[in-house]
Amino acid sequence: MLKLHDLYKVYRTDDVETVALSGVNLEINQGDFIAVMGPSGCGKSTLLNIIGMLDSPSDGSYCFLDEDVAGYGEAQLSVIRKKNIGFIFQSFNLIDELTVAENIELALLYHDMPAAERTRRVKDVMDRIGIAHRAGHMPGQLSGGQQQRVAVARAIVGDQPLILADEPTGNLDSVHGQEVMDMLRTLHSEGTTIVMVTHSPAHADYAQRTVNLFDGYVVTENTRAA
Repeated sequence: MLKLHDLYKVYRTDDVETVALSGVNLEINQGDFIAVMGPSGCGKSTLLNIIGMLDSPSDGSYCFLDEDVAGYGEAQLSVIRKKNIGFIFQSFNLIDELTVAENIELALLYHDMPAAERTRRVKDVMDRIGIAHRAGHMPGQLSGGQQQRVAVARAIVGDQPLILADEPTGNLDSVHGQEVMDMLRTLHSEGTTIVMVTHSPAHADYAQRTVNLFDGYVVTENTRAA
């Protein structure tokens, strides 16, 4: 599905040069479940942002579905991103002024899709995630676990083949965190490719493979036995 080769990300100011990623090589196949781990500041979120086409590498190649997107501009990246990638963030990123159903539908507004089809998809995904009874509620009326369920629904409503999750359980207690991990495991079993940044070894155990970063380098990769 995607391949990073000798990839670098360098942030420069007038006085400082910070190397966030240094010569990263990584291949992710369709249907993989990858956990990315490492200490704070090691480049995990930078790596996820580049995979998600929210940021671009300074050097190296990034092939997505056999297309080298490393040098693409934002307009080109946006088209590919909307069609193929869903995002789940630690902070939920819901819009307070929109209902649960409207927050989920927001992910479909940039697609060429009739209103009736958007409504059907939103209803189906709310049923699937178990939040249909909260369709008319506002985010402020929900628990943290329920808000993250909405965020998961928003990420998958467009049927994108790749889900990127950045600390998806970081703001949740253990019970609700477990619920989110169970949802990710179900999505993976249905064929969705998942790349997840996490600090939790227990949650990393849900993945088939763990990639460990340190100071912008991939230091180890561990594959779990089936």
